[in-house]
Amino acid sequence: MPSSKRIVPILALSFAILVGSFSLAQQPPKQAAPTPPPPSRPQTPNDTLVSPEVLSDKQVTFRLYAPDAKTVTVKGEWFNSPEEEKKIEHDLQAGPDGVWSVTIGPLMPGTFRYHFVVDGVQVADPRNPLASQELNYVETVVSIPGLNYQDVQDVPHGAVASVWYPSKSLGIVRRMHIYTPPGYETGKGKYPVFYLLHGAGGSDDDWTSEGRANFILDNLIAAGQAKPMIVVMPAGHTPAKSHDDFMAALKNGEFEKDFVQDIVPYVESHYRVRSGRNNTAIAGLSMGGFQTLNISMAHLDKFAYIGVFSSGWFRETPESIESKFGAGLDDANAKKGLRVFWFATGKDDSLIPITRSTVDLLKKHGFNVELQESPGMHTWINWRDYLHQFAPRLFQ
Repeated sequence: MPSSKRIVPILALSFAILVGSFSLAQQPPKQAAPTPPPPSRPQTPNDTLVSPEVLSDKQVTFRLYAPDAKTVTVKGEWFNSPEEEKKIEHDLQAGPDGVWSVTIGPLMPGTFRYHFVVDGVQVADPRNPLASQELNYVETVVSIPGLNYQDVQDVPHGAVASVWYPSKSLGIVRRMHIYTPPGYETGKGKYPVFYLLHGAGGSDDDWTSEGRANFILDNLIAAGQAKPMIVVMPAGHTPAKSHDDFMAALKNGEFEKDFVQDIVPYVESHYRVRSGRNNTAIAGLSMGGFQTLNISMAHLDKFAYIGVFSSGWFRETPESIESKFGAGLDDANAKKGLRVFWFATGKDDSLIPITRSTVDLLKKHGFNVELQESPGMHTWINWRDYLHQFAPRLFQ
């Protein structure tokens, strides 16, 4: 039998081991040493750069951080008057911190596209999120307040959606922009529809990014000067990838097929639009005006309101037009339902002779056509104003 003197140390040792194990179990596990944060990116003046900065006197300062550049210019379509058309270029001066800058103006109120040219390379302003998508490049946009009809005002605002739809006639998926008036999302009523087409150098983004169509409609509707309407702004180019080959696309009529067979059915099946001629309008600028004429003359029973901005049937003869649209040109019943047929072109626009000859041809065939010859040239200064004048005449 073991001695009691031996049992006591053994028990004491076992108790110490048990207590030590329990103590270790209660201690939190050791954590790995924290990973040091990655080295921070060196701060540059670009981090807080403001460009463009519209000053209270309507001067505008443009800035670009380009410490390695040799030359920087800014080129924009701001004009001293509506009679000017060419883009104006200004040199920026380099500062010791690598920031190039220039202050220009004061500029006339309006919205203008611009870009930088850095050592001969065209670039958009990287500090300006307001961009306009052209046919094959992007420019940035600056707005000078003072034209109340196109400014952002404290009124109810509609929504602009970028909508993708399947074009069965072209075998591709295409994009258009659609404006819905204030209250559309929360209401149940139906609205008339206005198809608004862009020009040869632009895209379906043009009428909202540069043309301010949504703000123009918001302000008109809020003032009770225009009916609430849905505005559909499709992409007018089909296979064309540059300004040079858009005429080929115009000649083959692909956009017209897409418009009639795909765009209109999509809009009528996905939006609450009122049907019938009296609830449908179409207008377009430049190339879009040419397309407006082709679509409306071939389907005159579908449109009661037609607008042609800075355009006409260019590169066409009266004989070719009469051959193509002979039946529509002489359809007396169709003409009776046409409420507004409105042309507007700047007196200094290179297309004014084409506008006049188109109007003369239509009058020859008995159409009640209005022509407004405004000051100015082939610019957005006029096209925004034309929309502002044309929209209140729709659906009255």
